Amino acid sequence: MSVVAATGASREPSARLRIRLRGAVQGVGFRPFAYGLAARYGLSGFALNDGEGLLLEIEGARHEDFLSALRREKPPLATIDSIDVERIDLCGDSDFSIRESAGGRSQTRIVADAATCEACLDELFDATSRFHLYPFITCTHCGPRFTISSSLPYDRPQTSMAPFAMCADCARDYADPRSRRFHAETIACPTCGPRLDVEPGVIVERIRAGAIVAVKGIGGYHLMCDARNAGAVAELRRRKERDAKPFAIMAANAASLALFAEPTEAELDLIQHRARPIVVVKSRGTPAPAIAPRLTRIGVMLPYAPLHHLLFHAAAGFPAGRDWREEANDFVIVATSANPGGEPLVVDDADARRRLSSIADLIVGHDRAIVVRADDSVAAVVDCAPAFLRRARGYTPDPIDLGADGPCVVALGAHLKTTVTVTRGREAFVSQHIGDLDDAESVRFFDETLRHLLSILDVTPEAVACDLHPDFYSTRLAEEMELPLLRAQHHAAHVAAIAAEHGVSGPALGVALDGYGMGDDRGAWGGELMRVDGSTWTRLGHLAPLALPGGDRAAREPWRMGMAALAAIGRLELAERLFPEAALADKIAESLRRGMAPKTTSMGRLFDAAAALAGVCLEQRYEGQAAMEFEALVEAPRTLPGAFALRDGVLDFSPLLSLIATERPSPREAAEFFHGALIEGCAEWIAATAQAQGHSRVALGGGCMMNRILAEGLVEALRLRGLFPLLARAVPCNDGGLSLGQAAMARAAFAAAEREKESAACA
Repeated sequence: MSVVAATGASREPSARLRIRLRGAVQGVGFRPFAYGLAARYGLSGFALNDGEGLLLEIEGARHEDFLSALRREKPPLATIDSIDVERIDLCGDSDFSIRESAGGRSQTRIVADAATCEACLDELFDATSRFHLYPFITCTHCGPRFTISSSLPYDRPQTSMAPFAMCADCARDYADPRSRRFHAETIACPTCGPRLDVEPGVIVERIRAGAIVAVKGIGGYHLMCDARNAGAVAELRRRKERDAKPFAIMAANAASLALFAEPTEAELDLIQHRARPIVVVKSRGTPAPAIAPRLTRIGVMLPYAPLHHLLFHAAAGFPAGRDWREEANDFVIVATSANPGGEPLVVDDADARRRLSSIADLIVGHDRAIVVRADDSVAAVVDCAPAFLRRARGYTPDPIDLGADGPCVVALGAHLKTTVTVTRGREAFVSQHIGDLDDAESVRFFDETLRHLLSILDVTPEAVACDLHPDFYSTRLAEEMELPLLRAQHHAAHVAAIAAEHGVSGPALGVALDGYGMGDDRGAWGGELMRVDGSTWTRLGHLAPLALPGGDRAAREPWRMGMAALAAIGRLELAERLFPEAALADKIAESLRRGMAPKTTSMGRLFDAAAALAGVCLEQRYEGQAAMEFEALVEAPRTLPGAFALRDGVLDFSPLLSLIATERPSPREAAEFFHGALIEGCAEWIAATAQAQGHSRVALGGGCMMNRILAEGLVEALRLRGLFPLLARAVPCNDGGLSLGQAAMARAAFAAAEREKESAACA
């Protein structure tokens, strides 16, 4: 790296300060920012990246002005965790320079990928700019970071930009402190940078003609088609083997989204966040009915890569100026992860040709490698604040502050919606969404993610945590790591995750409303009220058990849970009328009469039972379909006297199930009665236990808390009872946040073991 001097530095310094910045301070334009401040205040010294973050030395009379501006005006992508200042001897420098990065054990971090900034968009569509229509335009304030980085410090040789030697113009910008690309490691232009295989105009033509196009993006390939073309959407479903699970759509801007969706102001703010997540909002009538079948909400996002903007520019007819960027555009595309059959996201060009050729009519790649695959993040606004359904691109690897230093632990999640978490010091780094560990490709992605996270953080784990279930791949891997091992109960980890992100120390009361997790008794738990204290947990209550006819098949075939509900209320004679198409209904009924099926306390299966009894969903083609379609029917939850019973910590909704089965309300009425009863029943259950245990704060976790009506209704009901509910914000409430809770519990267990050792030594 060349050394660049700032002119106008003070010749008569009054003090020299060494300033250490830790946090997200690399790859965000902090060195050129410091350079500019030094020039502004006439200071000499230097800036460099190293393993701990950013090291500055400044010398001159106005050093206090420099420090104030450093805190007040930091670059937009930067996060400063700490600033340590030390007064040192004067050196008499005459300039300020940016020095080559220093090595050493990494204590810093890479920031998450960020959407293209407005300044770059202005250049992208400026015919006089050398970046005009260049699909890889970036600067120090935007573009890929995490997904192109192999190691730290964050410098070009450690990224997938290393093969692209800068041309004279880019080298000049890189060295020019007046340029927005001063020391921008991703700088490139049409002369020297990555290249796209197919022109944006051609891509748009094919999409408009009904084709399915695979397009390489920031964290992986997307499969794209015209969202208003019902035939194209249906064909994408057929080829991808995704019968009914909702797709997300991408629109040009907020005005365009308004044609298809009705986001609130808070949702629009989230949609426009620099991470550009998919946000689930109220639909105005989806562009094609097959986008989100039988749902009233739809996932929407805005363009975040230069290529996305170029597609909408082409769709608008290649207009000049910038007015078109704010105008409504009815060109809207399905943009879904390119992962056939539930496999991991495709990121490699050769792999794309192998795995996507049977799905896509056109495959569009480029020659900048994706080092780390990352799906689009998915979020919603719940109780007036963002909540993740899936945390990945744009947010990973932003850490979660655990409040105090602790040992380095690695937590491996469970089996579904898997993530891994690695802790370093007081921070927890939760990986991007990995997915379900159902096949070899997913397992390879899991291993790849764990290796990369450990490498990028430059840590050696001292302990490992996993789920109780002995047959998960993640559990077997944890057992092979030969480290102190904590087997965390699934639902206790859900509660611990929320307690950790909210900084709750000491015992925590929480509820986990979930689909499945193995209990201490090896049973199928899923509706649990728990007290979690460090690494220990106590089950304080649970939902009344229902039979689980067929085991795992009951989660795919809600009619089976409907049969279990009929058995629970003693009305199995209704099975023939309610489930006439179920070929095995008679056999299931007989096994239920004989008490041969296992039991479950799962809230997810309770949702399935109610949806089946109401005739809403008898077979599921994707996880959570019955619950999502049941939720979509609700206009407002209704209270229903006598809908539940609460005895000795057991919450029983048999009266509610009996009403749905015998009185046959309409599907909408059934959904509204069900949600109202759930809210009221859970609030009474939690409040009674909180009073008995002496708690005022309650963590609300588990996958069922993704149900916005249930989550917001329960939060309001608990507040009315004088409690302080805590929702998952930093990680998903579903199993995507499980590894964070496991990590927090493992740190507590490790610390307790160390204290015992010290006590034994003292004795």
